[in-house]
Amino acid sequence: MNKKLSWLRRAGIAEGISFLVLLCIAMPVKYFLKEPMAVTVVGWIHGILFVAFLFLAWEVKTDRNKSAKWFGTAFLASILPAGTFFFDKKLKEEEAIISDQS
Repeated sequence: MNKKLSWLRRAGIAEGISFLVLLCIAMPVKYFLKEPMAVTVVGWIHGILFVAFLFLAWEVKTDRNKSAKWFGTAFLASILPAGTFFFDKKLKEEEAIISDQS
């Protein structure tokens, strides 16, 4: 289970970075430099990471009997810019608790 939590944390960081790159780099390139390919490429990458994050969040929710509210928080974190970074803080604390119990 700790492995899934670790993967969720990694996916969250990657998803958060891709979201910020999409918003702060690819979108301005598209609209100011008239180059839409940046949004196409980064958008696909972000979409894949978004789905992976939600899939892993669901797996952790199921394995650890987390509440629907916990999953809702994960979902909300994934749609807010930099939200996954704040959610990662909670996950890191939980991972430390699990490691201490081992």
